[in-house]
Amino acid sequence: MAEAALFLDLDGVLAPLAPTPDAVGPEPRRTRTLARVTRALQGRVAVVSGRTLAEIDRIVDGAAGAASGVHGLERRGADGVLSTREPAPSVRAALAAFRDFAQDRPGVIVEDKGLSAGLHFRQAPGQADAALALAAGLADRTGLTLQPGSMVLELKTPGADKGTAVAAFMGEPPFAGATPVMVGDDLTDEAGFRAAEALGGFGVLVGPERPTAARYRLEDVEAVLDWLGVLAAATQEKEARA
Repeated sequence: MAEAALFLDLDGVLAPLAPTPDAVGPEPRRTRTLARVTRALQGRVAVVSGRTLAEIDRIVDGAAGAASGVHGLERRGADGVLSTREPAPSVRAALAAFRDFAQDRPGVIVEDKGLSAGLHFRQAPGQADAALALAAGLADRTGLTLQPGSMVLELKTPGADKGTAVAAFMGEPPFAGATPVMVGDDLTDEAGFRAAEALGGFGVLVGPERPTAARYRLEDVEAVLDWLGVLAAATQEKEARA
């Protein structure tokens, strides 16, 4: 197998899921581990998340050079070059509808990502059916892409997903020619799993077993960080012996 290239989701993979999006912050072990495995793989590591690039940078404390945010709609290559889509005008209408919905439903949170609108109901699980009905109706009317996640529904600008982000990274240095490994936990990561498989690599599901395109599984965030540490150590030892 060629040298690995890692594509890592953030929430549920590098960081535990939290009640609200802003409850997740930097954590020293995560930052150290991510920086170490990136050095060991000579830069072939990218965070591929539904969060914005600014949020990725905040949470990993700057340890991710290459990163993709908002499900592939914004991307920063290993060379630091940024590429982003123009937001669909109907994202603003979706945000307004989500805010109206959340106004009298305690625990429902609306997130404005610019390129997408998120409706979080982790603190109000009883609103799941109503939230899905609203989001699906808006997707039909606006042409926005409905992206289900873990206790969140997102309406996003069409044209990209985590799979397109993985494919784009794999066409650029230092990723080109490596074996892509996508590590993710929820439905938003399935496109990344499929892209990695199509490009000669594989996916790794984090969390409970479920139907998935991933070939392998890790139990939780701690298992991911342990695995990354072992991978970095093994890679460095192999290079030292070469």
